[in-house]
Amino acid sequence: MKISGNTVFIPGATSGIGLELAIALQAKGNTVIVGGRRRELLDSIAAEHGLDTVRIDTADPASITAVTADVLAAHPDLNVLITMAGVMYIEDWHHPENFLASAESTITTNVLGPIRLIAGFIEHLQAQPDATVITVSSGLGFTPLKVTPSYNASKAAIHLLTETLRLQFAGSTVEFKELQPPAVRTDLVPGQRDSEWAMPLEDFVAEVMDILENQPDAKEIQVESVKFLRYSEVRGDYDHAVAVLNASDPNSN
Repeated sequence: MKISGNTVFIPGATSGIGLELAIALQAKGNTVIVGGRRRELLDSIAAEHGLDTVRIDTADPASITAVTADVLAAHPDLNVLITMAGVMYIEDWHHPENFLASAESTITTNVLGPIRLIAGFIEHLQAQPDATVITVSSGLGFTPLKVTPSYNASKAAIHLLTETLRLQFAGSTVEFKELQPPAVRTDLVPGQRDSEWAMPLEDFVAEVMDILENQPDAKEIQVESVKFLRYSEVRGDYDHAVAVLNASDPNSN
């Protein structure tokens, strides 16, 4: 993936990692379209940052279908899709009333959302001379946090989905990359924005941009701090990593 001259669509980018990444990509000379559910946030982002915006609900198949057509009509040179939208819930699976609704919401947003987005854009992307799909998994897709079972599972699914699509599209003009964040100081779950154990958002995005620019062939976009989780099983210290993760996270008790 080249670092500039792209037209990039990032659904789920009205705050947190998505918005900071959109701003950083725009600064590198890319046209960036931000998608989100809240019109007031989209209007504010457009006014403050000059980003193109569209209203989309990635949990709604009809919304994805309609917005895909609108985005491609307005930006026929679009060549990068970043499936950023995601949710994360604390769950207790001892009783279904404590987890079933959030589990279904998590899978709909975190797994079906990216699948439907890719389905909407993939034929267009294959017609581009140079195209990229960036999915978003997590370090928790490799080493689990015990209070977020559905989130962990959704991100593990995204990892294997991306790995498999990379195989299917080998030799094509479409490359598949996987962004693997650690805990980052955002509002993904209550308290994470101010947590000492989470990586500062600005530092995370700066490191991601450095990887995109200086390691353009990287298949997995990994900041250094996520590697403790990503490679725990490879190193042979999976049980230790699970224990450390679940002892250090304030939501794990």
